[in-house]
Amino acid sequence: MLKEIYKKNWIESTILIFIFAFFMFHLIQIFDKDIVAKPVQDFLEGFTLIFVSIILEALPFIILGSFISSLIQMFVTEQTIVRIIPKNRFLGLFFASLIGLIFPVCECAIVPITRRLVKKGVPIHIAITFMMAVPIVNPIVLASTKYAFVGANYMVYLRGFLGFTSAILIGHVVGILQGRRSPLRSNILSNTTSCSCGHDHDSKSCDNNDNNHSHHHNHHEECCGDHSAVSRFNIMGKILDTLRHTSIEFYDVGKFLILGAFLSTMMQTLIPRDTLLSIGDGSISSILMMMILAFVLSICSESDAFIARTFLGQFTTGSIVGFLLFGPMIDIKNTIMLASSFKIKFVIKLISIIALVCFGMSMLVNFIGL
Repeated sequence: MLKEIYKKNWIESTILIFIFAFFMFHLIQIFDKDIVAKPVQDFLEGFTLIFVSIILEALPFIILGSFISSLIQMFVTEQTIVRIIPKNRFLGLFFASLIGLIFPVCECAIVPITRRLVKKGVPIHIAITFMMAVPIVNPIVLASTKYAFVGANYMVYLRGFLGFTSAILIGHVVGILQGRRSPLRSNILSNTTSCSCGHDHDSKSCDNNDNNHSHHHNHHEECCGDHSAVSRFNIMGKILDTLRHTSIEFYDVGKFLILGAFLSTMMQTLIPRDTLLSIGDGSISSILMMMILAFVLSICSESDAFIARTFLGQFTTGSIVGFLLFGPMIDIKNTIMLASSFKIKFVIKLISIIALVCFGMSMLVNFIGL
């Protein structure tokens, strides 16, 4: 059984085993300091301090964000969003970029929601602006950024304003380039439907006679239970489903936080400070480095500020802004989800536009000299 679990989640399992082994070794040396050399002890102490502080500071925002995201998934339908979006193009872009203040959903859940909005006929420029802005222009994300950058409140304003501006610009450009052509894969258009429970449904697996559906969570293709007509409208059923969503989302987001914190701490404790500073001082190299890091780490926007804060003073302000903008808009996990629902050419086009806009915003910050 353990072998099957490992095969299914081998990346996560390997990471957890490695981290567990690392901290077991650290625990052993606490009781027997002579087992390792003094430099290794210093490394372990510094590593543990940075790693644990990142995790503990980010956890409250992860839990809160997972819960609120689950509430929205369960109680707010896409039809509601469609109704409140203005029909005027520029008003629609403006509204879509601020909707995160009302619907604080992190980027981990935003791709499936965006796909459903496009299927319901929401213009692509509105849907993309919504997808780009919500994980940044989000009260939980902005609060976590303020908490992470204590004494540097300008980072909150930079992230909020540039995230808002970038989302509008990306959505507008994508809308012009895409026109009225559907970016969705043909099988997505024909084979799936959605309901207000926040899950995706495969119409081939639905049995309308007995009201039992095969539900798939946005992050996992795992069954979360049958929903009868009674439980669907029963408040207790909704509460239980919300808690189930919260636990799944917390697990999905938490593993990326642990990985991100671990790699960030390793980078800062293993790479010589002079080397790190030489990369971080470069106006262009620092931005590219931090954007690549944001893409690879795939950290939830509710906790990425705690990772970014560890580079403050070592990397340029523009590069840290690039990390805080680029990561929530696109990362590895979002790319995989996009590729499964949207045409590959559209995904490549979207990633290119996001990268150019975020790089431009970061260069602007460095040029201003903040």
